[in-house]
Amino acid sequence: MAINPETVEQIQAMLTASATTSERIATLRKSIPGLSITRCDASDMDAEQAWFESPDLNVYLIDTSDHCVRITNAPLKATGLIIAVK
Repeated sequence: MAINPETVEQIQAMLTASATTSERIATLRKSIPGLSITRCDASDMDAEQAWFESPDLNVYLIDTSDHCVRITNAPLKATGLIIAVK
């Protein structure tokens, strides 16, 4: 599943909404079925550059199209997200 420009806007809007972190992530999972979403602590991703940042989250795009998962900054190549809670 590539992340098209409309989906980018949808993701950013949901992750900056007025709700708890858990509620925002749950809403995102329900709204975009098929998108892989992994939640972790920000310290787990300290060597990577975030694709999107909010005051309490860093979001990374992942590409799982090959054998290994890798971080990407290209939404059209992304198949999922890592949401790192600060």
